[in-house]
Amino acid sequence: MRLLSMKKQYDGTWLHGYELTYENRAGREKTFEMVSRNALNDPSEIGARVSGVTIVAWKDDRLLLLKEFRMSINRTIYNLCAGMLEEGESVEDCARRELYEETGLRVARFIDILPPSYSAVGFSDTATWLVFLEAEGNPCCSLLSENEEISAAFYTREQIREMLKTETFSSRSQTVAWFFKNGCLPGRGKI
Repeated sequence: MRLLSMKKQYDGTWLHGYELTYENRAGREKTFEMVSRNALNDPSEIGARVSGVTIVAWKDDRLLLLKEFRMSINRTIYNLCAGMLEEGESVEDCARRELYEETGLRVARFIDILPPSYSAVGFSDTATWLVFLEAEGNPCCSLLSENEEISAAFYTREQIREMLKTETFSSRSQTVAWFFKNGCLPGRGKI
């Protein structure tokens, strides 16, 4: 597989569209459409910049999940707290800000920050740091814009076990929830 060219298709407020032409394994030219959170000027920039953070947070023995309406699927789902990195902002500062803006919670302590990973490789080069942290406070809708419908809550392993049978999740939050309900993520007294 070899990338031959990149052509910008459009610039949106939050996403930029590109058409990539590449040579497939059989030596034939194919096109692929992708979006990026970053304005790309050269193919070497594809996937090179991290867009934000995804937060796995807990308090005591409960996992934080957001219940939020997502326009791209026209439904409410369970998701992890996440957000975009602002100019000059550190990963930790971004996690603190996004956690507070979306939930009203504060960071009690950072547990781990994993290197950036790609969240939608089927159509985007969006990458985020995965931040594990312990939160403090009580969830509330803090600084939400009128364009966001988010409610945050902490859930026990038993609650999550039942939710996984009936509720709709984003894939990353569903994976985290499965590991949490099976005791593979920290709870009270662990780490």
